[in-house]
Amino acid sequence: MQTRRLCLILQATLLIAVWSTTAQAVRLKDIATFEGVRPNQIIGYGLVVGLNGTGDKTGTKFTTQSLVNMLKRMGINVPPDQVRVKNVAAVMVTTDLPPFVKPGSKIDVLVSSTGDAGSLQGGTLLTTPLYGVDQKTYAMAQGPVSIGGFAVSGAGGGVQKNHPTVGRIVQGATVEREVPIRWSDKTEMSIKLNRPDFTTAKRTAEIINQQMPLAEAKPLDASTIQFNVPEEMRDNLAVMVANLENIQVQPDAVAKVIIDERTGTVVIGENVHISPVAVAHGSLSIQVRETAQVSQPPPLAGPGARTVVTPETQVQVQEESRQLLLVSPGPTISDLVKALNAIGVTPRDLIMIFQAIKAAGALHAELEIL
Repeated sequence: MQTRRLCLILQATLLIAVWSTTAQAVRLKDIATFEGVRPNQIIGYGLVVGLNGTGDKTGTKFTTQSLVNMLKRMGINVPPDQVRVKNVAAVMVTTDLPPFVKPGSKIDVLVSSTGDAGSLQGGTLLTTPLYGVDQKTYAMAQGPVSIGGFAVSGAGGGVQKNHPTVGRIVQGATVEREVPIRWSDKTEMSIKLNRPDFTTAKRTAEIINQQMPLAEAKPLDASTIQFNVPEEMRDNLAVMVANLENIQVQPDAVAKVIIDERTGTVVIGENVHISPVAVAHGSLSIQVRETAQVSQPPPLAGPGARTVVTPETQVQVQEESRQLLLVSPGPTISDLVKALNAIGVTPRDLIMIFQAIKAAGALHAELEIL
């Protein structure tokens, strides 16, 4: 019964993991980006106030100094040694600035504790400027922090849900500066594939030339496709990009087998093939059991008699017997699944089998172990 259950688990795992034998075409916008159209990371340092005693401890000097500096700018002078920051936490505020975003737009921000605060629950982020790598201010963040959980503790233990020292402020930042993108008067553009592949780049260029013969698209390398902007489209570049990003492209990929030994997950790619190989797999189980035997002396044995504890060891060895299986030449994924199910392997067994087949030179795919 246990073996049948493991086989059913393996079969379900493989049916989920195995791709369809016919690759499906996808939109270009889902596998590539256009030149210059990318987000930019911005970051800032701020304070979250209003915490219920879960803020940074008194020994967190930078939180105390930040609070003193802020109060000083407001005309309040307080000695640092008289400030208690248990309701205040120092945080780093991060977000991605989307392309083409305009001043006045709202974006979400992520708030992460940098000190030893216990939780950001119920806190409010004070006005925090967010900077780019050029040290210019691109957004201002402020608002109540939502952590989507809680943390409660007492003298004998506690309960925690999710991660209480990282929170999010929805629409918590206002964009103050636009990232300049040169978009008009372009005579040529390029497309960057998210996953570089020469075959996919060639197919993309061919489809672009079918849609726009004057574009003269050509792949420069495995990730870049360059094309000319037709003269009649230079004043309406946004419409041209919208048409291109919706064309259907059939992406290609390297044959690969992904293995996660921690969870026993195996994902088999579409183009995985193996050469003729014989597979036999069995498991060896060794169980060692020790029991203590107590030997009592007989009555009136004399003053030198004593109780003796003697260990008794039992060793049990069990080895499963499996038949030798011959995998036929040039099998498909379906054939491979049937062959492995025939010898009743589990996902854990499958990991070792794939490693052995790869070592034998019969697995024609990359074997990646997470």
